[in-house]
Amino acid sequence: MRIAIATDAWAPQVNGVVRTLQSVTAELVAMGHDVCVIAPDQFRTLPCPSYPEIRLALTTHFGVGRRIAEFGAEAIHIATEGPIGLAARRHCLSRRFLFTTAYHTQFPDYVAERTGMPADWFWHYMRWFHGPSSAVLASTPSVEAILRARGVGPVRRWGRGVDLDLFTAGRAGHPALANLPRPVQLYVGRVAVEKNIEAFLACDVSGSKVVVGDGPARVALARAYPNVRFLGALHGEELASTYAGADVFVFPSRTDTFGLVMIEALACGTPVAAYPVTGPIDVLDPASSGMDENLGVAIARALACDRAAAAAYGATFGWRRSAEQFLDALIPQGEGKKRLSA
Repeated sequence: MRIAIATDAWAPQVNGVVRTLQSVTAELVAMGHDVCVIAPDQFRTLPCPSYPEIRLALTTHFGVGRRIAEFGAEAIHIATEGPIGLAARRHCLSRRFLFTTAYHTQFPDYVAERTGMPADWFWHYMRWFHGPSSAVLASTPSVEAILRARGVGPVRRWGRGVDLDLFTAGRAGHPALANLPRPVQLYVGRVAVEKNIEAFLACDVSGSKVVVGDGPARVALARAYPNVRFLGALHGEELASTYAGADVFVFPSRTDTFGLVMIEALACGTPVAAYPVTGPIDVLDPASSGMDENLGVAIARALACDRAAAAAYGATFGWRRSAEQFLDALIPQGEGKKRLSA
């Protein structure tokens, strides 16, 4: 099958959405499908207000539609609600093509955090954007429930996975962590206000705190917390060895829909500490994590967990199942293929 994926999130961005799309695309290709990713690197871009590391494409439904038509797409997935997603949506509606969408991030909460306006205002946009979709893909039961309660649907499950060849237990820890006072507490992800990182950095827990990632809040946080090690963005073996060398992975976000970094850490044998909120409550299990409204208590509980149990649980997440779920949702009852070829 020829599958077009329209997304505003793609390399060189580093986040869970990009890793998910890259990993699922690789699985789909390995399964014999042709995939065309329509992303910002194919257009002129401008920096996103308040987040210049993210580039927004300057395009129209004509530009996106031409790529879809030239590829000869038999199924279309719109991954994000930004300019490329909007252009793909308009193209599909103008030609009565079926398409799926995904709810990757708590977009209303993120925008509310950055603008100071109520999140409820932005749910109107979510209902409008996803309304024509033949299926809205959600990562966990909690996210499904949120979408249904907000009038967004029909909802289908699309879980996440881990590169189990890269993120494995037993590997050596990163040299940058070797001589730090223990326990080493690690955060990996965007360094941005919506990730609630300061709740972790302000936590009164002995040992060392390490932040891996980059983003608009990095300079201010590094200035406010000079004892924290900021390593910047790491990838591949370096990232995996950083997970492996930490004693606990701390996930302070209250707004993520899944938290891919949590299962990467678990697969490396590192227990996770988090708040009991959407994302962690669906993903984590008690044997390899600590959850509490007091993040210091959550960290203490996670430090008491067995690393072998964490690795065993993390190893249950694979990308092939995620790709199969994605594929199953693309053409409900075969209608998409008939409509697209009409």
